[in-house]
Amino acid sequence: MMRKLAVIGVGTGCLLFAADEPRQKVQVTHTERIDFPSGGTLRLRNSIGVLTVEAWDRPDVEITTIKSTKTEIDARDREKATHELEEVRVAAERRGDELVITTSFPRNRVLHPVGGEGNFDLEYRIEAPSTARVVANHHVGDVNVDGLVGDIQVALLEGQILMHLPEEGLYNITAKSDFGQVNSDFPGQQKRRWWLLGHRIVNETSPATHKLNLRVGYGDIVILKTRIPKPPEPLIPGSKAAGL
Repeated sequence: MMRKLAVIGVGTGCLLFAADEPRQKVQVTHTERIDFPSGGTLRLRNSIGVLTVEAWDRPDVEITTIKSTKTEIDARDREKATHELEEVRVAAERRGDELVITTSFPRNRVLHPVGGEGNFDLEYRIEAPSTARVVANHHVGDVNVDGLVGDIQVALLEGQILMHLPEEGLYNITAKSDFGQVNSDFPGQQKRRWWLLGHRIVNETSPATHKLNLRVGYGDIVILKTRIPKPPEPLIPGSKAAGL
């Protein structure tokens, strides 16, 4: 009897200890680097959440995914929450001159067509060569592209597309939001349809070889020029700037 009471006491103590731990979100992070062909295409299928693609000076691609629960979890439920997050899989595979990143969900994680993204948060942080082409078919969330100069094609169901592009770049731009605004630092012809809330900017007269094809169902598109400050002019001996 004393041994049984001791076991019960230890079990109760563990439960009380777990109950005393603060609730917190569960997070699963994964990072990998993959060879990338020169001038290749980065293709994202079935992505969701926050997607950020940034240019860097390496020839390969680094992919970091961060999966987390939407709400804070009790300590006793964290193992189960971790297992559920691991069922949301992001796989990268080289296919010829393409690197295909595919996201898959369990069958019980049904995504609502508008405003729903399951009971988890997912973030992609991708570093890629500046010349990489991007093709993304994204569900609900935000798509951010920074510093790339290749062709970019993004179809987004709901959220915002934010582009930071070199200010001296020349692009053929087609940017359309069915229910939202399109704002661009680059010139283009604006088109609106009075019976809808949509907005569209088209610039097809540029001699550029790079194309932007952006489409949002519900949300905005913002295209900004990244202004790089000019390097300072060399000092001339005897000038006031040189202090002589």
